[in-house]
Amino acid sequence: MPLPNGVDPSGLIQPTCPSAVWMGNRGVLHDEHRQLRRTWERKQWITCLLSYQGIRRYPLMKPGSYTELFFLDEATALSAGHRPCGQCRKTQLGLFKDCWVRGNNRPSSTRLADIDNALHVERMARGNSNDWSGALHMLPAGVLVVWEGRPHLWAGGTLRAWTPCGYGNLVPVVDDAAAVQLYTLPSIVKAIAAGYPVQMHPSAAQ
Repeated sequence: MPLPNGVDPSGLIQPTCPSAVWMGNRGVLHDEHRQLRRTWERKQWITCLLSYQGIRRYPLMKPGSYTELFFLDEATALSAGHRPCGQCRKTQLGLFKDCWVRGNNRPSSTRLADIDNALHVERMARGNSNDWSGALHMLPAGVLVVWEGRPHLWAGGTLRAWTPCGYGNLVPVVDDAAAVQLYTLPSIVKAIAAGYPVQMHPSAAQ
């Protein structure tokens, strides 16, 4: 069954998410009529398990509760600027924090709040910096880029168009040294390059 509030690689919220692997939130974004009134409420944008310790989130978008968001895969969630949840994904969050700190040459004393603040700054400046580009062959697998005006997944040697239902057929790349614009936040790209393992939709490997 399609779910509401699908998030695309740029962080925009769409009416539906036909195929979701992850859930997440940015705070309370809806009103008492279950209508979205804002795109974010807090700087902590997280990605959660769809199911955790038997907690049921239905009906969705309860009054006063956080707004459930849904993602095709973790590559999409990271591209949108979400990081792992500290409750249901504690182990993954620890790994993400370690990779983010090392990849961005930050001190070991860096707090999670510092990372959230840095990600928020990047989200607000999306696409308005030279940092938001790179040569394909220098990018780690699991990064979303702009190709022919649309989001594509760089799966490490191959490009595939992103859709809400999965990734399309292989896209020929003539020059993988050419610079492309990033969808994925630059600091998250560096965290992935430092070893953070990104879950990608099965269609990425077909």
